[in-house]
Amino acid sequence: MIVRVDDGHGRPIEISEQAAWTKKDHRLRADDEVREASNTKTVMATLALQLVAEHRLALTDPVDKWLPGQVRNGGAITLRMLLNHTSGLFDYTDDPALAPALTGQDSHVWTSTEILRLVSRHPALFEPGTEWSYSNTNYIAIGAVLEKVTGKSLAALVRDRIAGPLGLRHTFYATGSAWRDRHAHGYEPDAAHMPPDVPDEFRNYAGPQHDDHVDVTGDYVTADGADAAIVSTAGDWSRFYGALMSGRLLPAAQLAEMRTTVPEGGPEDPDELGYGLGIETAKTSCGTVWDHVGVVPGYATYNVTDSTGRRTAAFFFATSTLTRQAHQTGAALMDAVNCALFD
Repeated sequence: MIVRVDDGHGRPIEISEQAAWTKKDHRLRADDEVREASNTKTVMATLALQLVAEHRLALTDPVDKWLPGQVRNGGAITLRMLLNHTSGLFDYTDDPALAPALTGQDSHVWTSTEILRLVSRHPALFEPGTEWSYSNTNYIAIGAVLEKVTGKSLAALVRDRIAGPLGLRHTFYATGSAWRDRHAHGYEPDAAHMPPDVPDEFRNYAGPQHDDHVDVTGDYVTADGADAAIVSTAGDWSRFYGALMSGRLLPAAQLAEMRTTVPEGGPEDPDELGYGLGIETAKTSCGTVWDHVGVVPGYATYNVTDSTGRRTAAFFFATSTLTRQAHQTGAALMDAVNCALFD
């Protein structure tokens, strides 16, 4: 695992630790590249809001304006609803047909058109705009809109509008299994050591096996796209958050839109979690943070910042299959990281 905390005063704290059996594969460092998974959504929302600022998109645009006939209820779903997960669209990762792609066993690369067609077979979870439900499908659609509007690939947009201008040398939109530099290895338990509550379709991962685990580092999740495809490092993401929250990437009006949230648990949400446009907010015991979590095979990431971007933190686990004890440890670590953020 990797932990990095920058409280805005002096040198960041960087820690990397690994189980002894993983050292035969890789000696982990705090600046290793990792798969950022759903943290990708914050970048996609930033790109969308840049186009809003340029008057090329509007948050009130119905999806059908850009993807006619491709999204169920596309005339009633707006881009804002996609960005803040109030569309009611079924989450494509819950369809069993995607299990081989999500476990690295399917070499077919799913396009956004194919995923949206698959999702159209599922009924809506609720009427657009009436509730909140996290759905990766929303960002598959957002990615398709971004490419339609700009005529450029998502990899080019991330490079030209985010990574290049900010000098993020280890941040890129992955379109295959290749890495750019030193990178953390990711693992999942092999089938014999998978926790019993894991569904059958997610018990077998592709990759070399040893020490009761499967090394999934070389797997490319062929259904990942605008919802989860970005690779980065803890240091790069800190720089991204700093630029985002300080207004370097978005004008004030669009940054305010990004930070306009809907309650994730309804109006009486005891945890006071709110989801904005591609980013979440939470009231912790030490202060209010903005964050996102990401999970793909072998990689679980948490990135967090204060409202100014001067204080940032991140941690990474080299697995997505967590035991109950690991979940408890992760929750305690999240609390510790959030409080260290505020010194």
